[in-house]
Amino acid sequence: MSAETPWDSGRLRAAKGGQRLLFGQMYEDAEIERDAFRGRGRVFCIASAGCTAMRLCVDHEVVACDINPVQLAYAERRVRGEAPREGDVERVMALARAFMPLVGWRRGAIRSFLALSDTSEQVKFWQARLNTRRFRAGFDALMSPVLLRAVYAAPLLASLPARFGPVLRKRLERGFGLHANATNPYAAALLLGVMNNEACSQTAGIQFVAGDAATSLESRAAGSFDAFSLSNILDGAESAYRARLSRAVRRAAGPNAVVVLRSFAEPPPEQTVNLADRDRAMLWGSVQVSEARLF
Repeated sequence: MSAETPWDSGRLRAAKGGQRLLFGQMYEDAEIERDAFRGRGRVFCIASAGCTAMRLCVDHEVVACDINPVQLAYAERRVRGEAPREGDVERVMALARAFMPLVGWRRGAIRSFLALSDTSEQVKFWQARLNTRRFRAGFDALMSPVLLRAVYAAPLLASLPARFGPVLRKRLERGFGLHANATNPYAAALLLGVMNNEACSQTAGIQFVAGDAATSLESRAAGSFDAFSLSNILDGAESAYRARLSRAVRRAAGPNAVVVLRSFAEPPPEQTVNLADRDRAMLWGSVQVSEARLF
């Protein structure tokens, strides 16, 4: 693992070996970025699976950067029309879904749940038929540190809140109470593994850049970007890297530039605005939109 960021290994675990495709699709609702970046020009974003870049390139010139060359090449192929395929994260989620019958979940019931549009009915369905005692016990066991350590590197696990299973279940219920399942692609992705086959008609508006985000931003002219979509790049990062990335963002930011940053952690006390409930992916503890000069 890097002394700065756990993402440079290109693997979920700190094991030896080459970089791998980690994300077949992104579990980040880019509508938050589209709202926050409205009226602004050039955007710097983490490439990941390419989903955010494709959503943003309609209205912005986008520079998509990724430290993992395998992930970056996949994102570029996605933008050019390649169908999505599973990454390591999707395989882990598929393994978890394989246990659904053991906790009483049936695909027919899940499909009925995903067809709902009334959020109050969704919460009732969730509480009565899905968030059962068997499900809670099984899900919390799968989200326990003991099992997660078999898949994820220690720095990434350190960013998760204690008792992550109950916390994540609470986030899901919050999301089902706010967003209509029938029009929420992230709900289908989580519960059934449905891949979102997005398309992009303006591929010329995306420039793909290989390398670490801080290094890439340090190489740019001052004031190069009006907005930054940084995913959860700081989850698991050491304090030295946090400080370095902050300096690089502030230097590369133009006047009135904004930053969107996600985290699986709960928001710190000093964070006054948290848009996690607006993110239809329903996974995040913190979705922060801030002025770049304060980042």
